[in-house]
Amino acid sequence: MRVDAFDFDLPEARIALRPARPRDAARLLVIGPEQGVLQDASVSALADWLVPGDVLVFNDTKVIPARLSGTRSRGDVVAKIEITLHQRLSPNEWLAFAKPAKRLAPGDRVQFSEALSAEVMGREGGEVHFQFSQTGAMLDAAIAAVGVMPLPPYIASKRATDEADAADYQTYFAREPGAVAAPTAGLHFTQSLLDSLEAKGIGFAKVTLHVGAGTFLPMSVDDTDDHKMHSEVGSVSEATADMLNTTRKKGGRIIAVGTTSLRLLESATTETGEVQPWSGATDIFITPGYRFRAIDVLMTNFHLPKSTLFMLVSAFRSLGEMQNAYAHAIQAEYRFYSYGDACLIFPEKDAS
Repeated sequence: MRVDAFDFDLPEARIALRPARPRDAARLLVIGPEQGVLQDASVSALADWLVPGDVLVFNDTKVIPARLSGTRSRGDVVAKIEITLHQRLSPNEWLAFAKPAKRLAPGDRVQFSEALSAEVMGREGGEVHFQFSQTGAMLDAAIAAVGVMPLPPYIASKRATDEADAADYQTYFAREPGAVAAPTAGLHFTQSLLDSLEAKGIGFAKVTLHVGAGTFLPMSVDDTDDHKMHSEVGSVSEATADMLNTTRKKGGRIIAVGTTSLRLLESATTETGEVQPWSGATDIFITPGYRFRAIDVLMTNFHLPKSTLFMLVSAFRSLGEMQNAYAHAIQAEYRFYSYGDACLIFPEKDAS
């Protein structure tokens, strides 16, 4: 499909620079299940749209302070380098996006602090392979000491990262360090909201997908067939797989909280709809025409024009209906992107 088909105009004023307070005060646009039906609601009332026996699946990845600033020296020539870590390769190796990457070559060393440096092992375009001077937990501690929270570029270009972001850009469920972007649908949940859901008989399950900075990369092709999807590392435990399979057998629905949970579950689910324990990297790219196997309902934020995530939601419902829903959201002044509002998307009633 043409990438331009997924374009839409978004006023700058609709981009949220701070989250709703409290988190579950964010608005919720309910899409479907009837064709063309949109309903304005609140995340705090999510339980009203679910039924006992449903299970919400959360991504428990934790965002690390993945943006590092350093210097590269060659003799008397010093260059300032900024990197954003996006995929760990080993206890002391990371792939990162660097600016300006063209100033880096294999063998160069970048100094980030007195205690932390890294050697350039290779480079492909703006992506650089670094081997750090520290390893394992010591590397994690060194990164935490000098790194900053990697806010999305559409926020970072408008304001500086501050202390509030350290908490705001983590979900309530964040437990497993490794992400460089938050699974943003999970940002809306509070203990109060979880209590209301539990009281209605809604179950909770967790998976882990370490979201990479590649999620923010613009598509550089004209046709979706030519796009190479970034990979992200994740896992589905045996306990979670068993719970979700049991839920389906009992007639309950699986609700993915965020596109990250959805992509991981789709990677871990067989053609017959059985969720299996799973661990590894996934580069699944979902566009209209894809047949969903793992989930029944999707809760997600509003996504960028021409992004792989807008393509995903257009596959789950339909491109035309998602374009109409986004037009309604813009007109009704919903807040977009990572710190913005959410939508709850049901499949069409007659969908098989």
